[in-house]
Amino acid sequence: MALHDADGQSSCHIAQDREMNRDLHSVLVVCTRRIGDVLLATPVVRSLKAAIPNLSIDMLVFEGTQEAIVANPDIRRTWTIAERPAIRPHLALLRSLWRRYDVAVSVLAGDRPTFHAWVAGRYCVGTLLPDQKSWWKRRLLNHWVPFDNLHTHTVAMNLRLLAPLGITPFATPVVSWRDEEAQSVRTLFPDIQRAQPYAVLHVSPKFAYKTWTVDGWLELGRWLSDRGMTVVVTGIESTEQPYCDQIIHGLPKAVNLIGRVTLPGLGYLLSRAALYVGTDTAVSHMAAAVGVPSVVLFGPSNPVKWGPWPKNFSSTTQSPWDKQGSQRQGNVFLLQGEGDCVPCLAEGCDHHVKSLSECLQRLPVHRVIQAANAMLRERGINVAVPINV
Repeated sequence: MALHDADGQSSCHIAQDREMNRDLHSVLVVCTRRIGDVLLATPVVRSLKAAIPNLSIDMLVFEGTQEAIVANPDIRRTWTIAERPAIRPHLALLRSLWRRYDVAVSVLAGDRPTFHAWVAGRYCVGTLLPDQKSWWKRRLLNHWVPFDNLHTHTVAMNLRLLAPLGITPFATPVVSWRDEEAQSVRTLFPDIQRAQPYAVLHVSPKFAYKTWTVDGWLELGRWLSDRGMTVVVTGIESTEQPYCDQIIHGLPKAVNLIGRVTLPGLGYLLSRAALYVGTDTAVSHMAAAVGVPSVVLFGPSNPVKWGPWPKNFSSTTQSPWDKQGSQRQGNVFLLQGEGDCVPCLAEGCDHHVKSLSECLQRLPVHRVIQAANAMLRERGINVAVPINV
């Protein structure tokens, strides 16, 4: 079974510190959080593998998030745990992990990931809050890095954990797929192999507070279609299906792949696209990583921490993004929503994940079209922006 990823391990030229790593044979990376967090932990895995090619690297993640790494060629095995595990299976997992690895790395500052790293690794590295409550977790770790949730990008934060291991960091997240996933996409979208350019619109994130408007997606899709581009609509099939249905019904010429493509399949789809437009989701991180020109709509989230990491961004320590303002880095145009409160760092205006964010609801389509047009022109795809769109 062939595996593919958007960068290829051979492109990583990372110096090896053989003196520090000659006895390192196995590592567990713990990232028990959301899919986006798991994807943003893959630079740690890629850095370790590039530095020590024979190293066996496993990951521990929440059930349901493993799809982000199922085709990752750097990972030997993925362990999964429920978000709220029952006692018996949890104890069974702990017994299986007990001192199994030379090193365990926790990219999260929480209690359970730190504990799991201590259980699994004979040498443990993690990130922790520098507060009094974390005193007991500091005792579990051989080395810890202060966690910064505001001023340091998640990728850069994770890569700091490599310093005590003598590993040179590689920053771009790894997006991978297998032959069967690519074939599945080609079956659903046969025109993917034609010369006509296509744009991927990822319209439904997991949480409502990250959504844009139906009318915005419809006008953007029609604008792209009117200029000869195939529009491919992707998203999560969920209880918000009426939202997706309105978009699909309003774009009858679009290719509907909502809920029909796996995450690895989306990686393949994105790798051949001329344009991607989406909101603050794991898929936007994937689009940035594979190098597709991307317009990403950001509302309440902090772009310094969560902005998509552009492919081959040069720094491994600095965030690509400022906290405020629409901005461009490499293949990513981060378009920030409307309002002086942006980013508020809240989960919607009503402070829960099912609430909407006014900054995104008020984001006018002409701003998105202008950004998309700029990205397309750089690809040699000339589409004129109509006056008063």
